[in-house]
Amino acid sequence: MDSLTLILVVGAAAAGFVQGLSGFAFGLVAMSFWAWTVPPQLAAVMAVFGALTGQTLAAVTVRRGFNLTLLWPFLAGGLVGVPIGVWLLPMLDVQVFKACLGLLLVTWCPVMLMTAHLPAVKFGGRWMDSVAGWCGGIMGGIGGFAGAIPTLWCTLRRMPKDTQRAVIQNFNLAVLIVAFAMQIGAGLVTRDMLPYFAWVAPAMLIPTLLGARLYIGISEATFRKIVLGLLTASGVALLASSVPALLNH
Repeated sequence: MDSLTLILVVGAAAAGFVQGLSGFAFGLVAMSFWAWTVPPQLAAVMAVFGALTGQTLAAVTVRRGFNLTLLWPFLAGGLVGVPIGVWLLPMLDVQVFKACLGLLLVTWCPVMLMTAHLPAVKFGGRWMDSVAGWCGGIMGGIGGFAGAIPTLWCTLRRMPKDTQRAVIQNFNLAVLIVAFAMQIGAGLVTRDMLPYFAWVAPAMLIPTLLGARLYIGISEATFRKIVLGLLTASGVALLASSVPALLNH
């Protein structure tokens, strides 16, 4: 196993466990490993593929709180956003994108952790849910980051743990299916990448199932802390990988 394959496997295993536990964040966690050495186009494709594989496993093992009325605005916005993300990917400055996303996460999520008793956000209704889904769709098309903004929005809305999990899990599953299909159609998935798919899928299998098993036993408060903590840590990792590269330019 060469060094590139090894870092892909390690990143996939760590990200699979986190996705199984939280219902999202595969791309964010995986990129914290991959951003240093994995070529950007390969990392983007592997992030979408890994997130899709993990969501499929999680959807089979954790089925709670499904509510189509809550889901469809996120889904409608997400499906509109995915083609935009796939279109942007070849011409996007990946380092700038990661720095902006990382800055958002490290600024906002700790504030939410420290203000646990703030009232839930009520404004916007389904229209704002669809905007959050649209942002998630764009980021899913770019590199498997579909769940970050919708998860943050659901947390602001103070959705119950199982309801939030079901919305994000099913949103991610649908968006990532479309994103991966569009990556294939756009020629972003190449023949040279095929051996890496064969390593990434089994590497994340057991960690994803373990994370999904652990999710079942945690409380609402613990789930909120885990989600916000993961988002914050992902933001730090994105900044750590992108800011030095931008400064070097």
